[in-house]
Amino acid sequence: MDAFLSRTYYINGGYDNRDGMSRLDKRMKQIEGVSKANRIFYLSVPQEALVDVACNIGDKAQAPQGWTRIIVEKPFGFNSYSSHQLTKSLLSKFEERQIYRIDHMLGRNLIENLTVLRFSNLVFEPLWNRTYIRNVQVVIVSESVAQTAKYSDGYGIIRDIFHSHILQTIALLTMEPPISLDGEDIRNEKVKVLRSTRRLDPADAILGQYKSRSGDKNEAILNSVGPTYCAAALYIDNARWDGVPFLVRVGTGLIKHRVEIHVQFRHVPGNIYRDNIGVNIDLGTNELILRDEPDEAILVKINNKVPGLGLQLDASELNLLYKDRHVLVFLNFAPTQVPDSYEHLIHDVIDGDNHLFMRSDEVAAAWNILSPVLDEIDKHHTAPELYEFGGRGPVGAYYLWAKHGVPWADE
Repeated sequence: MDAFLSRTYYINGGYDNRDGMSRLDKRMKQIEGVSKANRIFYLSVPQEALVDVACNIGDKAQAPQGWTRIIVEKPFGFNSYSSHQLTKSLLSKFEERQIYRIDHMLGRNLIENLTVLRFSNLVFEPLWNRTYIRNVQVVIVSESVAQTAKYSDGYGIIRDIFHSHILQTIALLTMEPPISLDGEDIRNEKVKVLRSTRRLDPADAILGQYKSRSGDKNEAILNSVGPTYCAAALYIDNARWDGVPFLVRVGTGLIKHRVEIHVQFRHVPGNIYRDNIGVNIDLGTNELILRDEPDEAILVKINNKVPGLGLQLDASELNLLYKDRHVLVFLNFAPTQVPDSYEHLIHDVIDGDNHLFMRSDEVAAAWNILSPVLDEIDKHHTAPELYEFGGRGPVGAYYLWAKHGVPWADE
């Protein structure tokens, strides 16, 4: 800690104070000396201050010899227009390759594993299309209400989680194989998917807000229509995914905490064991489950014969036991430390690896997908459906799944 503190410096100056930024630049030059040095600026500042801070850095504090990179936290604007203005301001001072829009969720092992599973395993890639996949479900739900105030402050759960977390996950899950692992090649494929994604019809989105056990709206969100829950159905209009529903559920104040992806495959055509599966054929659906929380795992759901006399089938899960397998021991039998998502992403910034960071055209494409729903909320002050705190969410979500012919994976 002492070694770290000895390399820590503090400069006092307002975010819109150009003189303060000049003093920061002068201090950094003293520390750097004559050596070639690079600079990373992590802009953990309010959205209303972001442009001033970034522009002052661009004018007064870029590295004179090495590279300069800025890290920008989400949300990346409030809507399509404000996001465009923000991007325009950033690009007036920095090149696109200098801007790293960070979302901690994209630094999780689950996200990195999406492309590894697809493109390095022959068992999955040939099946990764509309012919074999029935639907995809992306779930980010929590018992916690720690961020409820943030959800209700005007940005809401759609802007905060859906715009980046969800759409980036779907893009990585569904993109075409990139020509290489170079960040720009991967981002080129992601933006193609986002541009092919149908704009979200308000009729295909269910908004919810949790209520207290007494039946009243929670006091913290009493005067807000900001949703704490959103369920939605998305479609990608391209040759690979045409007609496949992507069902999304994000929310807080729910019965349990889960972050996972379910890929449900189609039924076996003319399955000769259909009568042995039981009453509900959906129980025999093959499924790939990628779970990040509560316990990181990769599960494959298959059908097996129940031991004993007779011929009865039951679904079982092949479990990779992901965490137990990799977080074990090395030469000194000390537990392996898995870097957290911020460590991972900041390391990528240092390396110049930008594939997990949204490019400007990706940001714009994501806002375009969500604009119909956001416009509906903003213009008509759409009231979310109330749901019980600690429950399963709005009843309307179940009607949405039925509308799109999808059995919800955990029900």
